[in-house]
Amino acid sequence: MDTSTQKHLLLNGRNIILVGTAHVSEQSVLEVSDAIEKEKPDTVAIELDEKRYESLKDPESWRKMDIIKVLRNKNGFLMIANIVLSSYQKKMGLETGVKPGDEMLSAIKKAEELKIPCSMVDRPIAVTLRRAWAKNSLIGKCNLLAALLGAAFSKEEITSEQIENLKVRSEMDGMMEELASTMPGVKEVLIDERDRFLASHIWECHGNKVLAVLGAGHLNGVIQHLEKLAATQESSNCSDIDSVPEKTVAAKLAVWIIPALIVALILAGFILGGTAKGWNMLSSWVLWNGILAAVGALIAGGHPLAIIASFVGAPFTSLCPFVGIGMFSGIVQAIVCKPKVEDLASMQEDAGSLKGFYKNRILRTLLVFIMSSIGSSIGTFIAGAKFVSIIASLKQLF
Repeated sequence: MDTSTQKHLLLNGRNIILVGTAHVSEQSVLEVSDAIEKEKPDTVAIELDEKRYESLKDPESWRKMDIIKVLRNKNGFLMIANIVLSSYQKKMGLETGVKPGDEMLSAIKKAEELKIPCSMVDRPIAVTLRRAWAKNSLIGKCNLLAALLGAAFSKEEITSEQIENLKVRSEMDGMMEELASTMPGVKEVLIDERDRFLASHIWECHGNKVLAVLGAGHLNGVIQHLEKLAATQESSNCSDIDSVPEKTVAAKLAVWIIPALIVALILAGFILGGTAKGWNMLSSWVLWNGILAAVGALIAGGHPLAIIASFVGAPFTSLCPFVGIGMFSGIVQAIVCKPKVEDLASMQEDAGSLKGFYKNRILRTLLVFIMSSIGSSIGTFIAGAKFVSIIASLKQLF
């Protein structure tokens, strides 16, 4: 089967060559090197951002990570998504003997040999993941987490032939259609926005002959945007998609609505039902939040102190949009069960199985972060629904 995905575009006198790859393909590693050797472009554009490029150059960079700092900066979900995606790609690469990103490193190495400048043209992964999360509904967020965990724990073996087939248009179209139908918000951010971002930054590369190395799934979209840029001479500015959008005033107010509603309902309980009913509602709030957050930490294999912290902290953090119980319980877990060097070294491999999540101290800390957060959220909605029914019944008495 012909899996060649080189596209030659002549746009406004410039020759732009796109080399589509599968990210753990041995053939792609050879193909990008050969293409640069043959074409000798003025610039080689790489589908990486500067941070991922540094990570590829320094595979030991994981060892410099501070899990407590990650949680304090509210990057817990972002980090676990990164780890799971890296683990999945690494698992795919085991079937071919190719590490994720090897084709990008091959392109950079060949360009350096030929003294050709390289340009990193992708959007920072942190921005992409944050935008994907922000643009999703609650159901979409659940689907995204389920897809990530499903990929991480999948036991399906992927052959070299299947990986090469990912570069074939019919195979790729099928995957894009499935992603668009199940998670349209994710597809818009991961594919459509990045197609535009990549095309704009490839267009800005210096020289009349530019060779770009990018995943085969982006080829068609990037070509469309490049042709549009050439035909319309529009600005290649991507400032509207190169950062996480600021929350609107309505969105900022929305995070206070549930806490304010809960407090109002408890106060109404005191006013309409008296001290006994008010204290009953207040204790229900504490118990539903605390117990379910603690159960979440327990399911995650949290240390007893992290479980206690979840129980004590959840009723308060649920009323404060600035701090979540996951950050609080995760930091306690990280302090009392401090990650070791071997946890850092085996993190990506351990992320490929449920057993690995419990064995690895870093991953278990992230699991405590997630599960205590989920437990507290469930407790908030259960207690809130109970309060509404209580107030409704009290009003009928007057």
